[in-house]
Amino acid sequence: MKTLTILSCALLLPCLSAAADDKAKKPNVLFLVSDDLRPELGCYGNDVIKSPNIDALAASGLVFNRAYCQQAVCSPSRSSVMTGARPDTTGVTNLTTHFREAMPDVVTLPQLFKNHGYTCRAYGKIYHGDLQDPPSWSPQKEQSSIRGLFNSKTYLVADKEPVKLTKTDRGPAFRKTDDPPNGGGEGKLADQAIAALRDLKAESEPFFLAVGFHKPHLPFNVPKFYWDLYDRDEIPLAPNYFLPQDAPEFALVEKPEMWNYSGVPDTADLPEDYRRDLKHGYYAAVSYMDAQLGRVVDELDALGLRDNTIIILWGDHGWKLGEHRRWAKHSCVENDTRSPLLISTPGMPSKGDTTDALVEFVDIYPTLAELAGLPLPDHLEGSSFTPLIEKPDREWKEAAFSQYPRSYKGKRLTGYTMRTDRYRFTRWVHTKDHSKVEAIELYDHDKDPQENINIAPNPENRALIEKLTEQSKAGWKAALKP
Repeated sequence: MKTLTILSCALLLPCLSAAADDKAKKPNVLFLVSDDLRPELGCYGNDVIKSPNIDALAASGLVFNRAYCQQAVCSPSRSSVMTGARPDTTGVTNLTTHFREAMPDVVTLPQLFKNHGYTCRAYGKIYHGDLQDPPSWSPQKEQSSIRGLFNSKTYLVADKEPVKLTKTDRGPAFRKTDDPPNGGGEGKLADQAIAALRDLKAESEPFFLAVGFHKPHLPFNVPKFYWDLYDRDEIPLAPNYFLPQDAPEFALVEKPEMWNYSGVPDTADLPEDYRRDLKHGYYAAVSYMDAQLGRVVDELDALGLRDNTIIILWGDHGWKLGEHRRWAKHSCVENDTRSPLLISTPGMPSKGDTTDALVEFVDIYPTLAELAGLPLPDHLEGSSFTPLIEKPDREWKEAAFSQYPRSYKGKRLTGYTMRTDRYRFTRWVHTKDHSKVEAIELYDHDKDPQENINIAPNPENRALIEKLTEQSKAGWKAALKP
């Protein structure tokens, strides 16, 4: 793998070649992650949402149009990014398992940097929940876990239909708050990151600073300022508010995490008014997060650190906003597995460019290590995408791979999904016996980019399914271009 992916930093990025020189200052890393962020951003072609700070970052870097997580839920995705290994290797396919149970001695991404002289700090949500990893970080104050809690504003939705509502102790799924624009949980997180940047500059050591924004994760509790950026009725609803034709009934979760919040209509078929409020809340949450991210990047500039800092932003997975008449993540579909990925490096030749190359979040580890001139551990299951920084339109991987576990009628299944240039192909197999295939999904993105029609049952596609099955079984190593 290393012979396929490692390029000389001197050939790729002249200013980063100095980073590999002991006599020169090593590049810093600003590692930004946003929870539940889908490619619903200006730099991804959305002209309604307001994301000026992420768009500015995109203008100074490279946008990956087709980047895929390894499993569309928080802990498995983050574990894959931080270890550089896939869920079957990390053993993390749920929200309760720690990757060190299966990989006790693994060197995580920040741990690699720490082992090579970096100060590594984390604020906000990097690992999931209580599944923290002290070996990843330098000594610091306890990692923050600030949440965007609401203050005194009232619940927005006025019920217009006699629908039964869920009642839980989590509060509503969305709410305006009376916080100032830079207040609330995300504002406090940005304050912490800004203070950390100032401390790190004073220390004059190379740093790896991870900042994990909670938004736009539920609940959409957001300062009023960001709600007021939008006219709710001008936000377009999902164009395919229906289940995919001929898909297995277990492919999509009917009522996932959102129904843990109070006031959500107790039906999978949500009223249109409520759907509009939800999407309004999501957009407001993205703009809120964007503003706080912008404050952190602005401070990096103000401190004179930008010219020697690699900035990467990724969303841990996608999120359905009514597509397929479903919400949240927890599936193998494009809406859930695809998420934003942007990188800006000092002296990069591709500022403001985009690439349609298929990349995976498991590739982040080897990429950042290579850009910093660090040796790659042998356990990695991704490939550095630094060649795309030099030439975004170059030939690249043939496929990206994700997966998701499912319980169905007493059966334990795993959906192994593969995204090629044209197709999404998913094999639902029995978790303990992959020879037992429960269902197959096949979507033609040339004709059906929304994945509305499963064409696997069509007899004329048998040969194609056989070919894709072999490609899927061959896995990620076979998908790498020589």
